Amino acid sequence: MSPIAVGARPKPLTVSRVPTSPTRPDVIPKKSSGTGRAFIAKLLVLGNRDFDLTDRACDDHECGKRSNLRMHSSPEPINRSYGMGVELRQLEAFVAVATELHFGRAAEKLHLGQPTLSELIKKLERELGTPLFTRTTRRVGLTGAGAELLTRSKVILDDVAAATAAVRRIAEGASGRVRLGITPPVAPVLAPLLCAQFAVEAPDVAIELRRMWLPMLIRALTDAEIDVAITCGLVSEPEGIVSEVFCAEPLMVALRPSHRFTSRSSVSLAELAHDVRGAVRESLFPAWALTQRQVLEAAGIAPPSVELEETDLNATRWVEQDNVDWILITPSLVGSHRDDVIKPLQPEVLVPYTLQWNPDRAQTPAVARFVHTALTVDPPAGWSRQPGHLRHATPW
Repeated sequence: MSPIAVGARPKPLTVSRVPTSPTRPDVIPKKSSGTGRAFIAKLLVLGNRDFDLTDRACDDHECGKRSNLRMHSSPEPINRSYGMGVELRQLEAFVAVATELHFGRAAEKLHLGQPTLSELIKKLERELGTPLFTRTTRRVGLTGAGAELLTRSKVILDDVAAATAAVRRIAEGASGRVRLGITPPVAPVLAPLLCAQFAVEAPDVAIELRRMWLPMLIRALTDAEIDVAITCGLVSEPEGIVSEVFCAEPLMVALRPSHRFTSRSSVSLAELAHDVRGAVRESLFPAWALTQRQVLEAAGIAPPSVELEETDLNATRWVEQDNVDWILITPSLVGSHRDDVIKPLQPEVLVPYTLQWNPDRAQTPAVARFVHTALTVDPPAGWSRQPGHLRHATPW
């Protein structure tokens, strides 16, 4: 750490951290054991002020002769060429005495013995090269240097306390940010549910939500441009990336009103194997197109398909395309459909949703906390938990 000069004459002063030897390495020490940029900045201000502490202080002999005051310092004269490190606990001790103007009350406030407190003050005065207190049998007072140091020490300690609290909140995942990338099918229902639940658990964590096409999503995760990715379908798992299929949504079909199966309560994919399917444009919605291909391959059918002219993910106007008999749809996308007939599939077919992240790059606990929330929160109504969900085996 760069040396800090206090006053014009003393040698450079450095700020050092007090070793604390905590019993648990994962517990953040209290403010007396930490430093930070704010702490350093305030000491730079302290060190570069335009007055000389030593000019404001008289030596022990002259002070005693003029005013019969006994300086609270070590028996030997203050060594103005002495410069070591100011510790936070010294500043805390100084502020307590300067505030109480009574060593006994200050020691009690700090839960210290009075001899220990006195030694901390003496050491601070030696390191600063100037007395900070005057003391008689009746009262303790501040020197000019002490009054100046009190104002600055309060600011320093407040900044250190704020920095410590902020670091602790980040370490606990209570603050920070999560960069969440999603493909369009995740946006209507699943993403709002997860973000709302996480906002309850960690209200001070900011979620940066980015809606992305699937190739961009995978690349952004690999390049650490996002922290977490969620998409529909089963996707590749690049090196270093962890994937969990954690929830699934039931798949449905939308039929033309004149279709022969509109009076049925449900339809099977096999029964539609020879009817013309409207296929979503892969260039517009690659994740949804991939999912539909995976569903048809798993069902063992390859129905004739034509590309939908519709450019909306919901495909609400697909029936205007006369050469299409049916399309695949999910409850997330079906809300605005009016001119078609929606039927569930029997046997049931599920659309899986995959969560991916890189644990080696998830440096902030906020990211780990979001992943945990996503893998534990109940999925939307009508959806199901999948093996990647941490409560997959738990009854609803």
